[in-house]
Amino acid sequence: MSALMSIGKTAMYASYAALQTTGNNIANANTPGYSRQQVQLADAPSQFTGSGFFGRGVNVTTVTRAYDQYLTGQAVNAGSLAAADSARLDKLTQLESAFPIGANGVGQAAGALMNSFVDVANNPSDSSARQVVLSQAQELSSRFQTTGNQLNDLQTGVTQDIKTSVDSLNSLAQQVAKLNQQIASLKGAGQPPNQLLDQRDQLITQIAKTINVTTIPADDGSVGVFIGGGQSLVLGANANTVKAVPDTFDPAKAMLTMSEGATNRLIPSDSLVGGALAGLMRFQNEDLVSARNLLGQMAAAVSGAVNTQQSLGRDLGQPAVAGAPIFSVGAPRVLAASTNAGTAMLTATTFDASKLQASDYALSFDGTNYTLTRSFDQSTVAGSPYTPAALAAGVQVDGVTLQLTGGTASAGDRFLVQPVADAAQSMQTVLASSKGIAAASPFTGSLGANNTGTATLGSLVAVLPGYNGALSTNITFTSNTGNYTWTMSDATTGTGTWTAGTPISLNGFALNLNGVPKSGDTIGVTPTVSTASNNGNALAFSALGTAAIVSANGAGTSGTNSLGITDAYASAIASVGVRVQGGKTAATMSSAAASQAETTRANHDGVNLDEEAARLIQFQQSYQAAAKILQVAQAIFTTMLQTAAG
Repeated sequence: MSALMSIGKTAMYASYAALQTTGNNIANANTPGYSRQQVQLADAPSQFTGSGFFGRGVNVTTVTRAYDQYLTGQAVNAGSLAAADSARLDKLTQLESAFPIGANGVGQAAGALMNSFVDVANNPSDSSARQVVLSQAQELSSRFQTTGNQLNDLQTGVTQDIKTSVDSLNSLAQQVAKLNQQIASLKGAGQPPNQLLDQRDQLITQIAKTINVTTIPADDGSVGVFIGGGQSLVLGANANTVKAVPDTFDPAKAMLTMSEGATNRLIPSDSLVGGALAGLMRFQNEDLVSARNLLGQMAAAVSGAVNTQQSLGRDLGQPAVAGAPIFSVGAPRVLAASTNAGTAMLTATTFDASKLQASDYALSFDGTNYTLTRSFDQSTVAGSPYTPAALAAGVQVDGVTLQLTGGTASAGDRFLVQPVADAAQSMQTVLASSKGIAAASPFTGSLGANNTGTATLGSLVAVLPGYNGALSTNITFTSNTGNYTWTMSDATTGTGTWTAGTPISLNGFALNLNGVPKSGDTIGVTPTVSTASNNGNALAFSALGTAAIVSANGAGTSGTNSLGITDAYASAIASVGVRVQGGKTAATMSSAAASQAETTRANHDGVNLDEEAARLIQFQQSYQAAAKILQVAQAIFTTMLQTAAG
């Protein structure tokens, strides 16, 4: 009789345990990170009798949680990638707004500046037309500054976001370490602490959304959490600290290190493939750098082209002099790594703005030579490596002269060369007076009195610095069966063949003709006397609007591999747009993958209310049946007592 009562009692206890666990599942159906739990049952040891083995009920062995290591890991990794793409896309969207199209863009302002010289060319002495040029110049430099400052603000925001993410990461790591300690301490109990395990998994999922992780379980129930290609974030009950520190070259940027005791180890950016920190670091080190260099290249190129053309003309001063610069931009800079052991000092100066590339350069010293690498395509610059002697003499690379000015480098020393990164935000209009606009050509052309052809002067503009300012010559045309040749009469006598529609190049100048000369016709070229009525250089200024002045990346030369300023700005917008579109596509795909992976995990590990409701009825009936066993046993026992009592 006692056996039947024992069976009923264990059956009731097992059913009650199942009811309690099912009820807990229902209660936590919407709890983040909760894994469905299930009571595990086992037969109680049977009792041997001469008639065989009789069962003695059921035992509750443990309560387990629904958990699949593979599905959980897949969901964690997919969520980590989605977080990286989302963080990068958010910043890319902000970057896109810094490059507006239409009337608010830099390209429009540059075109307006070049077009404003047309009015000056029509009336070189008109002060209002000249003032419009200065106003347009100020508007252009202001737009470059504004965009440059927006990029700086983006960098500041990224740095702050990185620091905030790092603080959150360290807090989560400390919590995981504490849970590891609690779980390990309960190892001897022989039963899994399901709630603590769920909490730890949830924390690791949150960590993965900040930085990609790898987990390795230990025998004591704790989990090791590793980041950055194998560096331990959590090991047992100990958590190391991740730090956001100033970049080795540029303090405005951030880089990540792992603090292990007194040692700080760099976490390479290329080891970050997931988590918000990966997206932020990629935006900082790739997207933002590219945008800043594209903008700086345009600022330096248009400033260089305008200032060069300005220097080739004459202003309205008394006496007239070569034009002073209209713009100034941030100079190229060379940043030494904070880890350098040597004393080498290097400088970079621009010698041809039209050859500047939208790229930084990495310079490294191996103990013997310096190797220079373009950052945008990781190509070694032609002529590199350089000996210290060659670098001390100065080497010219993509429009920049790089020079070792003092000190000596130690093996392993590194430098970051930034020819245009600081150009845009530092751009200013430095010409104060409209009279300083050098609209006049240094020379004036005149047609011979006895000319019989239809040739007239189109323009006479300086195209090269270093021209002969004392040039005074007559150009005589001769015709031979329809072909025209010309001859100069001064000491720098030159000859050439003239073809309709092509300029005559002489001593750094381009002489353009309209019409056709006849044999014996002459054109005189003498220094300009009245700059107020000469528009030669103003015409050259207006031509800059369509001139190829911005070098295309990879060319390193001006000309056919270069772009006009409006085309260059359109190209920059396209470059940013491609990055944004690529970011949107990546974010959409990774988000869908993360959602699918989480759904698959939840289907296995999560609570299904319909299933739990069915189980609740099942275990309720089981409990009632077990109670019936006890009721029957009690009735039999009562009958036996009554019978025995007679």
